[in-house]
Amino acid sequence: MKQFYLTTPIYYVNAAPHIGHTYTTIAAEVIARLKRAEGYDVVLATGTDEHGQKIERAAKAVGKSPQEFTDLISAEFSKQWTELGLQIDRFKRTTDPEHHKKVQELFLRCQERGFVYKSSYTGAYCVSDELYANEAKPGEPCPICGRPLEEVTEENYFFKLSAFQDRLLELYEAQPDFIQPEIRRNEVLAFVNGGLQDLSISRTSITWGIPVPNEEKHVFYVWFDALTTYMSAVEGEGRWPADLHLIGKEILRFHAVFWPAFLMAADWPLPKQIFAHGWLLFENDKMSKSKGNLLRATPITNVVGIDALRYFLLREVVFGSDGNFSLDALVARYNADLANGLGNLTSRTLTMIKQYREGKVPDVPVLDAVAAQIAATQQQAKAHYARFEFSKALESIWALIGFLDKLIMEEKPWVLAKTGEAARLDTVLTSTYRALQVICDLAHPAIPASIDKIRAQMGQDGQVGDLTPVFPRLDAKLVIPQMQELEQAELARQNALLGKTPEVEPAAAEVSAVSPLSPEITIDDFVKVDLRVGLVISAEAVKGADKLLHLKVDIGEAEPRNIVAGIAKAYAPETLVNRKVVIVANLAPRKLRGIESKGMIVAASLEGGSPVLAAFLEEVPVGARLK
Repeated sequence: MKQFYLTTPIYYVNAAPHIGHTYTTIAAEVIARLKRAEGYDVVLATGTDEHGQKIERAAKAVGKSPQEFTDLISAEFSKQWTELGLQIDRFKRTTDPEHHKKVQELFLRCQERGFVYKSSYTGAYCVSDELYANEAKPGEPCPICGRPLEEVTEENYFFKLSAFQDRLLELYEAQPDFIQPEIRRNEVLAFVNGGLQDLSISRTSITWGIPVPNEEKHVFYVWFDALTTYMSAVEGEGRWPADLHLIGKEILRFHAVFWPAFLMAADWPLPKQIFAHGWLLFENDKMSKSKGNLLRATPITNVVGIDALRYFLLREVVFGSDGNFSLDALVARYNADLANGLGNLTSRTLTMIKQYREGKVPDVPVLDAVAAQIAATQQQAKAHYARFEFSKALESIWALIGFLDKLIMEEKPWVLAKTGEAARLDTVLTSTYRALQVICDLAHPAIPASIDKIRAQMGQDGQVGDLTPVFPRLDAKLVIPQMQELEQAELARQNALLGKTPEVEPAAAEVSAVSPLSPEITIDDFVKVDLRVGLVISAEAVKGADKLLHLKVDIGEAEPRNIVAGIAKAYAPETLVNRKVVIVANLAPRKLRGIESKGMIVAASLEGGSPVLAAFLEEVPVGARLK
């Protein structure tokens, strides 16, 4: 039997699972179901990434050992997938000793082939972002997140990533589908063409990690450790290489650049494809712990059902692009497509067969027009599914539902029954029943539990069974408050699990929601800081830095200022143009990635969260000073 191996990301235990994790995992599970339907022997793997300094510190902050801390969070992920009925075949933790062996094996392979070397580093380091700030000094704000940098002197092992630029470009050229969708492929090409720097793969300043062979004071750095989980999850099963890594776009570079380079260095097979989907936005705003707009899946599914959430995520969001999520839209889509659409068609079709033919489906041919529509729908839906175009696949299936609704209204089976047109009635009833069977086959990967209920009512051997509503209509005024109340209860439960206060998100990377106050200053100190209103003229990503944006900001001077800001994870460049911001105008210039930054953008951020730019409710002129 043909094999198919796919993976979700190995989720970092800096938070209990939320709807962003759920989105990726549901999509992966749908793909697994589609492949099984095609006759493949499928394995779907997921897991948790549990090492690093952030975890070590967060565990200490709540009075737990790192192992105790990660045990709790990892169990939450496993529990979530079980509660959502997801068919997960392998769940691998990076704390698993068998995983440790594979990481160490990868290291030794790279070392033997000359792609690993030891070097030392002394300088400023950001614990939150786990990166070195080469052009800054300890105590200064991190150029990415603004938190104080720490001085670090340590010996590291480095991977010769710079040696793989040409080989990676050759890979992308030879296999155009290796990175999808195309917009993500182009991003990676631009990054690699900009030049690659060698990568630190070990730390000596921490102990919570996998030991480097023969170098016990070194532990492996997060990406060399976590990425190898894709192999350790199926070690000894003959399933590597993976057919598909399904990930979020924010971790694309690690998977599409670092990971294949590691494997090339070890002379191990590469995964066949990497697909990076977009973000889920909550009411057009990026979900983040600091904004307090994360949602969890079970408070939703406990009210409206698992398939309601599955259908919404797959139908509403164009896979590969960012998509908006709201509870109002979820209920509206459920009522329109599931209750009024598939649910109503099922009820009408099966009720008429029971009423007019005693529950027995007539053994007659299907109408030619219906047969043609069925064939077209099958072709379209399968083609869309193959390209992970879930929204389009479901749209084509629901177009068949609309076609059948129209057929029923035109043929009026209730009239045919009264006028004695038995042959035509039999043909109409059979046509809608057979089409409904095809709809069930095509929709099953997306909403399996509901389709199983419909199939049970459709019966076996053409004999309709007992009928009950599969998709009862939802009252938004009732169910949305219920979901919101359960969301708060779930947040409180997760906080209690980690011994945190209710106000703090259960994120392992966040020791406290708000940073402690800095030492007091005088008014003389404050007036030294020149804060100005600026207008963003342009914004673009900085090559080679996934968190940096290069902004040109007008503050009323002869020319706009160049400012490099670590806000790329929170703000797309195009959303910043013509936006008014606050900058520190008299900050000494500093070079970041070869760009001289003359100022700093002012933003608020909870500890460990994304930055939120300062803004104005009233109109303020460019260049105005804040006092």
